[in-house]
Amino acid sequence: MNNIKRILTGIIGFPVIVAILIFANTYIIDVLFSIVALISIYEYFKVANSKNRVVKFLGYIVAILIAFIHIIPVNYLLIMAQILIPTLITILFIKVIVTNMETNFNDITITLFGILYIVGFLVFMPLLYSQPNGKILIWYVFISAWGTDTFAYFVGKSLGKHKLTKVSPKKSVEGSIGGTVGAILVSLLYTFIIKQYFDFNMSYIFIGVVTAILSILSQIGDLSASTIKRFFDVKDFGNLIPGHGGMLDRIDSIILIAPFAYFLLVII
Repeated sequence: MNNIKRILTGIIGFPVIVAILIFANTYIIDVLFSIVALISIYEYFKVANSKNRVVKFLGYIVAILIAFIHIIPVNYLLIMAQILIPTLITILFIKVIVTNMETNFNDITITLFGILYIVGFLVFMPLLYSQPNGKILIWYVFISAWGTDTFAYFVGKSLGKHKLTKVSPKKSVEGSIGGTVGAILVSLLYTFIIKQYFDFNMSYIFIGVVTAILSILSQIGDLSASTIKRFFDVKDFGNLIPGHGGMLDRIDSIILIAPFAYFLLVII
């Protein structure tokens, strides 16, 4: 039943995502990823708050800032980015002091990690989208993450014999390899199609290597989220998306690879 929900959600959700990424402008994408960040960090805080007193308002404020990254002048944005982490740490310690340690060091550590892990990484998605050919480049993130996940599931289910890690006992070495190979093939096919209709000059070898790296990182991202869930003893971060759990469950692999995708596809 859960698999049917996953498939139906994908059938309905994928065309919506395609339409948004094709027709939306930079500012709309900023707002949408800000909302995604808000939902994701809400789910993280809800899970983390079962054992800790996280400082929620700070995470929500930082997530909202994503909506303004292309409105704030670049010079001011760079200054804000440079001072952000020291400011966050200072505010968190002030919270510890004014509450007479009712909020403790463990609370602020988990809070800061969630902000950096979710918002700090996810912000690279709208940054990638805003680049020249950004509407093309951003799909390599989704192909690397969701393509890997899809192929890993089917290959692992049919051929998986060797366990990959205790972090996620259902994952197999065969599924991991199949996921990466599948993602590379889809990525190369996507590149071939794009080259037919757009002025896109990246080589197939480069795209294949980048996809392989991002695919491996996406699996690390998925396993990283699993370690967090195991620590807090939950199966999913939420139940927002039928068959997939919460928003954070759906984008955990995307979060980790976003900054690396930006570096590989834009800076290099």
